[in-house]
Parts: sequence; C-alpha cells; structure tokens
Amino acid sequence: MPKASILLIEDDSALAELLQEELEAESYRVRHAGSAEQARVELEREAPDLVISDVRLPGADGLSLLPLVKGLVPAPAMLIITAFGTVSQAVAALKAGADDFLTKPFDMDHCLLTVARLLEHRGLKQQLDRVLKGERFHDILGQSLPMRRLFQQIRQVAGAEGPVLVLGESGTGKELVARALHRESGRAGGPFLAVNCAGIPGELLESEFFGHASGAFTGASKARTGLLREADGGTLLLDEIGEMPLELQAKLLRVLQEGTLRPVGSDREIRVDVRIIAATHRDLEQKVAEGSFREDLFYRLETFSLRVPPLRERGEDIERLAQLFLQQGRERSGKAVRGFGPDCLELFHRYPFPGNVRELQNAVERALVFCEEEWIQPAHLPARMLKAGAEPPAPAVADWQDRAREQLPPLSELQRDYMRYVLQQTKGNKQRAAEILGVTRRTLYRWLEQEGA
Repeated sequence: MPKASILLIEDDSALAELLQEELEAESYRVRHAGSAEQARVELEREAPDLVISDVRLPGADGLSLLPLVKGLVPAPAMLIITAFGTVSQAVAALKAGADDFLTKPFDMDHCLLTVARLLEHRGLKQQLDRVLKGERFHDILGQSLPMRRLFQQIRQVAGAEGPVLVLGESGTGKELVARALHRESGRAGGPFLAVNCAGIPGELLESEFFGHASGAFTGASKARTGLLREADGGTLLLDEIGEMPLELQAKLLRVLQEGTLRPVGSDREIRVDVRIIAATHRDLEQKVAEGSFREDLFYRLETFSLRVPPLRERGEDIERLAQLFLQQGRERSGKAVRGFGPDCLELFHRYPFPGNVRELQNAVERALVFCEEEWIQPAHLPARMLKAGAEPPAPAVADWQDRAREQLPPLSELQRDYMRYVLQQTKGNKQRAAEILGVTRRTLYRWLEQEGA
C-alpha cells in the first residue's frame, strides 16, 4: 500500500526516470510532470502529499508554482531541486515557503531521507492541526474538564454588559480569557485594549486611564484621550487590578456606576461606553481586609468572576500544550526534533508547574535549543523541573507505605468508596463519573465489574 503521493516536476527525463524508480521502490505513488504547465494540471487534478520540483523548467521556473502548491488545502510539502549556480534562488524559495532544497548532483540516499523527513513532518503537523482544531476556544487550547467549564462560563458571561473579574495564578492565561470574552461579546467589533496596572508609575496612572486636558500639569502640552475613551465601544483589560492605588479605584468605580469620567485638569464630564475586565493573581478579599482595595469596587467587579485553572489541574491538556509549543518552536528554528520521550512526558505530569502554561512554554523552548537528538529527554529541561519532579528515594517510599498501612485503609478500598460517591453524585451517569474520576468509561466499567456492581 503506498505511503504517500508525490508529484515530481523535472524536465530532465533521465533524472526523472531515476527518481521515480527510486521513490516507487520506497512504496511512494509518483506522478511526473515535465513542465510547469503540466504540473499545474496535475496539481488541479489531485493534491499530492509532496511536490519535488526543479528550479529550471521549460516556460517557467519551479518557484512560480510555490504559491499554487502552498495554497492547496492541506498544503503539500515542497522540495526544491537546484543546480549549484542557483542556490540563491533555492534560499529565496525557503523564505517564501518551500520546505527544503537539494543541490545537483545529489546523493540518492540523502534525497530519500529528505523525502521521508518532509512527509513525516507534514504528517505530524496535520495530526496536530486536527487535534487543535477541535480543542481551541479562540486562542485558548484546552480539552480538560476544568477548561471546558471555563469556556462555557465565558460564553455565558460574554453576553452580559457588567464588568468581569478574571482570577488565576501567574502564567495561566488570564489575558487570553479576557480576549475570548471580548470576541464572544457584542463588542467584538470594537477595540480591545490591555494595560498592566503594575507597569505604570503611580503618578501617571490617572492620566493614562482618564486622559488630561492641555496644560493640566507641567509637560501636558497636548490633551490626552486616555485608555478608557480609547476603548469606547469595546473592552479594556485592567491586568493586576490589585496594584491600582486607592484614589484611582474610587474614580474607576464612578466610571462603572455612572458611565462617565472627568479628564485630569478638566471640569467637563465625558460619557464612555466601555466594558471593564479586571484580572489579578492576588487575593482581593485579603487586600480588602487589609484596607488596600476598596470593598465596594471588589463587589462591583466580583458580580461576574471567572477562575482560570492552574496547569496542575489540567492534566490531559499538558501534553497537548507541550506538543503545540514544540511545533511552534520547530517552525521557528527548523530543528528536526520529533517529539518528547516517554520519561519527559511522565515528568511533565509529575511536575506541579508553579509558573503554569508560561513555564511549560519556556521549558519546551529551552529543551528545543539544547536537544540534538530526535526526542526531547528530561536532561534537556530546566534543572528545577528535574529536581521537583524526581521520584522520592525507595526507602522513603517504603517508610511512608509502612506508616500508611498502620493509619489508613487500603488504597483499593478508598478508590472503591470514592467511585461509589462520584456515581451517587452524578445519579449513575457513568460518562460524567468517568470524566470526574479522570478515567475512560471503559476503565470505569472494568472497576464496576471487579466490584460486582
């Protein structure tokens, strides 16, 4: 059974015959075109998995076919063949979207390895694209139960006009959630602005948010609109809202309640129509108790609050996110790293990721730089991950197990009781129970059979 289809575009009949013979010996299904015009006909008739094209062809060069090839869905990989004197053209083709090039005369074994590598890379990218297509919510990747709940909450809250408070640890993607809220809302056609309240000096915050009149203070030679008015008709994200000074919090509350603001140095009230999304990794209730955050503003923001789950609660998303970051890194660097070794994936699931998705992305980028093999291994990851994710030594495990046996019921008994509790709470819905337990429905049925239920 053929492994893949290849369109070979080559006007040298002897080379074309040799290439076609070698490729077909590897079980590829090969079609041949001797000119660019012939190639266009073949491409319209059937999209191949790979196009191998010489640069010099009768009538037009092979590079002129690149937009047509890459415009196909799904796009074939493209391998350029060039003589030594046209290497500069091949490099230009790579920049324009070709996947690789070979210089004549080339070694046939090297050619076959290149073909296999390009087809494998294309297959992996298609597989990843298929997975991600069904698991993306706007720019957020997630299929775990906590993320599906969050996506549903975003849809529900997006239609409301009140402010939204997005809570979550650093690195969980709070800005992505804010952008999804904006895109799901009736304000999607308006502006979306984001500002980090901790990144602006305190003395400039009021002017940044509310704008100022000309001459309002030294250096204010021109009037400034301010972020709230720039976001009029759209959404303004106030990231790290917990860092906003108290006096500015009072003015923000007035905007939320009255829909008006007064620029610095002006005596005129201006009406604005802007939705406020506030985000923070701080405990705002604690800040209210400490007196550093206004209680009335907290309750106004908290009407619609969303919690972004940390990565450690999104077990089944970890590998998908890692694969996404690896694919993005491969496209930027051109490195032919195939994926993650099993030990590396196991470490990802053991490690608590205090830096969440951002830490995972940085770890994958680092690993790709240091990996000179086909598969990323734990040694390529940051040392802190190896240390934190390491298994405890055997004696410690044995000691813990001895103490646990003296104080706790057997694990199988705890598992059975928990399974029964979940089934009771879900009113016998086995699909829902399996999701909560984090197992497949088949596994749940097997457990029930073992218990005689």
